[in-house]
Amino acid sequence: MRTPAMKRLATLVLAALLAGCSGFIPPRAPLPEAAALNKPTAQGSFIGTSNGYVAQEPVPDAWWRLYDSRTLDGLVQQALAANTDLRTAAANLLKAQAALDLASAAQEPSTTLSAQPSFARRSAQEELHPGKPFPSKFVYGAGFGVSYQVDLFGQIQRSIDAAQADVGSATAARDAARVSVVAETTRAYLELCSAGREIVVAQNQVSLQARSTELTRRLAVHGRGTPVDVDRSSAQEEQVRASIPTLEAQRRVAMYRLAALTGRTPRELPEELGRCDQEPRLAKPIPIGDGAALLRRRPDIRRAEFDVLSASDRIGVVTGELYPKVALGASIGSVGVDQHALRSDSFKFSLGPLISWEFPDRTRVKARIRAAQADREALLARFDGVVLTALKETESALEVHARDQERRIILESARTQAQNAARDTQRLFEAGRIGYLPVLDALRTLSQIEQSVAAAESRVAADQVNLFLALGGGWDDEATPRSPPLRPMQP
Repeated sequence: MRTPAMKRLATLVLAALLAGCSGFIPPRAPLPEAAALNKPTAQGSFIGTSNGYVAQEPVPDAWWRLYDSRTLDGLVQQALAANTDLRTAAANLLKAQAALDLASAAQEPSTTLSAQPSFARRSAQEELHPGKPFPSKFVYGAGFGVSYQVDLFGQIQRSIDAAQADVGSATAARDAARVSVVAETTRAYLELCSAGREIVVAQNQVSLQARSTELTRRLAVHGRGTPVDVDRSSAQEEQVRASIPTLEAQRRVAMYRLAALTGRTPRELPEELGRCDQEPRLAKPIPIGDGAALLRRRPDIRRAEFDVLSASDRIGVVTGELYPKVALGASIGSVGVDQHALRSDSFKFSLGPLISWEFPDRTRVKARIRAAQADREALLARFDGVVLTALKETESALEVHARDQERRIILESARTQAQNAARDTQRLFEAGRIGYLPVLDALRTLSQIEQSVAAAESRVAADQVNLFLALGGGWDDEATPRSPPLRPMQP
C-alpha cells in the first residue's frame, strides 16, 4: 500500500524528469554578434590591393603550382607524404576520432555476460541449522544482462557534440600543419635557388673585377698606372669574393631544410638539387580573394571556432550532472547446484527501468558550470584574436610585398645607371683621361647595386611565400567542413 510519503517522492521524481525533458541543459550558444568574424570590415576586400602585383581571384588550394615548377611540385608532394609534423597531426586526428567513437558508444546498449562455477559448502551455523554440516557441492551461476541509458536530459548528446567539435579542431590543426609544411618547403626551395642566383651574380662581379685588376696591372707595367691602383683593385676583388662562402652556406642550409621537410636525411637529398641558380617565378599576379574567403579558408580560424563549439557543449555536459540518469535494463540467469543445472527452479530474470540520482552538491556543480562558461569566454576571446591576427598578417604581407616590389624596380633602374657609369669611366681610364680611382668607385658601386638587386629579388620571392602562408592556402580535403556550425555557411 502506498504511503503519502512515497507518493510525494514519486511526484518529485516525475517532476524532475519532466523538467529535464523540457530542456534544463542550455543549447549551444551562438557566436556573439560583436565577434570580429561578423564585422563587415572583416569580410570585404583587402586594403593592399591597389597595385598590379595581386588580383582579387580565388586562391587555389595547390598554390605552389602557380610557379609551374615540376621540381617544386615534387618536393611539396614528398613533404605532404612524409613530413613528421604531418604524421603527428594525423595521429592526433585519429585520437580525436577515437574519442568521438567512445562518446558515441554511450548511445548503444551495454551487455554483460557472467559465469561463476565454484565448489563450495555452506555453513550450517550461517543457515541457522547447527549440527551436521551441509555437504560440499559444485555450484554454478550464469547470467546475461543488457542495459540502455535513456538520454532524457541530453548529456550524452552534448558529449558527442563536444567530441565532434574536437574532431573538427584536430582536422583544422592537420590542415594548418599542411599549410605550414607547404609554405616552408616552397620557401626552402626558393631560398636554395635564390642563393644559387646570388652566387652567380657574385661570381660575375668577381670576374669583372678580376679583368679590371689585370688591366690595371698591365697599365702599371707600362707606366700608365701605379702599384697602389693594382692593390686597390685586388682588394675590391677579394671583398666581392668574400660574399660567396656565406651564400654557399645559405644554399646548403636550405638543402638541409628541404631534406628534413621531406622526411629525409641530408645525404638522401639529390645533389643536383643544389645546382639550381634561378628560382621559379610567378607568371601572373598573386590571387588573394577577399576577407570573407580568407576567414573561411584559414585552418587556424576554423580550429579556434571548433574549440569554442567544444567548450559550449561541455557546459551542457557539466550541467547534466544536476539531473538524474535513467536506464532501461533486463537480465536473465540461472543459479544452482550442478545436479539441477538449468532446471526451471534455477532460473531468474529482471526487467525494468533504473533511475539513479546522486543528489549533487549544487554549489560544486554550479562552480564547475561557471568554470566551463569562463573557458568558453576565454576561447571566444582567442577566436577573435585569431581572426584579427589573420587579417593583420594578410594586410602586412600585402604591404611588404608591394613595397619590396617597388624597391626592386628602383634598384634595377639604379643598376642600369651604375652599369653605364662603370662602362664610361672604364673607357675614360683606358683613354688616359682620368685616373683609376673613379673606375674603382664606379665598379664598387656597380657591385654593391648588383648584390642589392639580387637580394631584393630574393626578398620578393620570400614575400610571395609569406603572402600565400597568410592567405592560408595549401590544403584540400573534401571531407573537411570549411565552416563550423557556429556560424552560417558562406556562399
